[in-house]
Amino acid sequence: MKKILFAAAFAAIAIYGSGASAQSGEEMRTLNAAPMDIADGKHVAEMDCAACHNLNGISTVKGTPHIAGQRPAYLYLALKEYKSGARISEAMTNAIKFLSDDALIKVSAYFASLDPAPVPAGPPGAAKSDPVEAGKAASAACAGCHGDAGVSQIPGIPSLIGLDTKYLVDAMKAYKDGQRKNDTMKSMLASLNDVTINNLALFYALQKPARATTPVSGDAAAGKAAAASCNGCHGESGVSSSPGTPSLAGQESQYIVTALAEYKSGTRNHDTMKGLASTLDDNGMKNLAAYFAAQTPQAPNVRKPLSTAEWVERCNRCHGVNGNSTDPRFPMLASQRVEYLQKALLDYHARTRQSGEMAAMAAGLSDDDVDNIANFYARQKARAVLFVPLPTR
Repeated sequence: MKKILFAAAFAAIAIYGSGASAQSGEEMRTLNAAPMDIADGKHVAEMDCAACHNLNGISTVKGTPHIAGQRPAYLYLALKEYKSGARISEAMTNAIKFLSDDALIKVSAYFASLDPAPVPAGPPGAAKSDPVEAGKAASAACAGCHGDAGVSQIPGIPSLIGLDTKYLVDAMKAYKDGQRKNDTMKSMLASLNDVTINNLALFYALQKPARATTPVSGDAAAGKAAAASCNGCHGESGVSSSPGTPSLAGQESQYIVTALAEYKSGTRNHDTMKGLASTLDDNGMKNLAAYFAAQTPQAPNVRKPLSTAEWVERCNRCHGVNGNSTDPRFPMLASQRVEYLQKALLDYHARTRQSGEMAAMAAGLSDDDVDNIANFYARQKARAVLFVPLPTR
């Protein structure tokens, strides 16, 4: 039987049969390390690694990862990338630039053989709130005018459902900075930061679309012909396909009339809308508003963000349950330093750290997602694994 790499403690066994793709490649030589190889790897670690990572592989330096109990092939591949310059770190490149591949294999096997870092002491960091729930809480201040879940019940007050987050955010910021004139809105939004405004927009964008419940005074049939000139921007039947252009389907009719009158008079500034509104008299505005109010609103193309649990489920597919990888090529995330995990995710998001798979995963992460995921894995118990390559048959 082939020689095996014994980890100091283990909770699972990963077995690779002959011909398995995981066993091919030079990185799998780390699985064949003998006790003498691990001892040689310890000497390399003393000379080149211990100053930052400590000889026990448990870092006490902020931003420097723990590598004790880390998966051996992953360590080897990472060291190769630092040495070649494919992964950028001047300190790492300088530390290993004169090491042979044999030395890299042995030092990888050494650190993989150590007990992983313990779960950090102290209470876990507070999880950042779910943005939809945060938006729902903030919407309580809006419900008195805009209705529960953003469906207006007051003439002249717009519904907020069926609108893309971009339009809602832009509108709220325009009221806040005075570009759109409304003293009540300006006062309500004055104390809200960008995060809260984004959360509010997300909450309303995700609500089930419904028509406003206010009376309609115009003739919807007469307004249909005039609506043809609106379809280019606001979409067929008032359902916009442009994030920055509001849908009008199901919107409160008196609000539409008021907005058109303000565009016509110039008190609401928009050159295109001013030109279109200038051709309408009061009855034309009411008829147009009645037509759009009668249309069926649709949900904008806005996805509900994944929860931390949902993100973790995706990460676990490669990195193992609770970040304890059972594939020697994928890094263990459990008990890793939280600020290291945060930086790694941000680097993948910015593509300053190269990995097509990780860049795709990180692309959808918000700053709060990064913090929550990093804090989750930092609090998981790390477990070393015994990798047993099967003999060739």
